[in-house]
Order: sequence, then C-alpha cells, then structure tokens
Amino acid sequence: MTIRYRPKGVCSHLFEIEVEEGRILSVRVEGGCSGNLQGLSSLLRGMEVKEAIGRLEGIRCGAKSTSCPDQMAQALKTLI
Repeated sequence: MTIRYRPKGVCSHLFEIEVEEGRILSVRVEGGCSGNLQGLSSLLRGMEVKEAIGRLEGIRCGAKSTSCPDQMAQALKTLI
C-alpha cells in the first residue's frame, strides 16, 4: 500500500510512503531539507510502522510545534 500525505507546518510538501505487512518499504519526500530527509527515508526503510511512529512523533523543528519527522509520524498514523 502506498499513501500520499501533505504535511502541515513544515517545508516539505508531500510524502509518499510505501508500506507492506506493517513495514515501511520506501519513503519519498518532496521539498524540505534534502540531506536530512534522504537520511530519514533511509533510516525508516524496513522499520515497523508502529516503531517509526514512536520514534518520530513529537519531534519539533526550532520554535515550530512540529517537524518533518513529526509529520511523517502523523502520516504513518493514518495506517493504524
């Protein structure tokens, strides 16, 4: 299953996340800080959805109340 999610309050403007049997197969991000998001995508590959949510949810970017990792957790929560 592939989900498309439009994050809110961050520089990224689209996440495409492919998940199979509760594990993340791939993550593609449009916009945002390229190097950081490539690293995040690489680290998430193969991880269970619930574990990824637990690790990413609540991370903030500077004074913002959210971040790309937090928004990634919000996207993943649509799967559970």
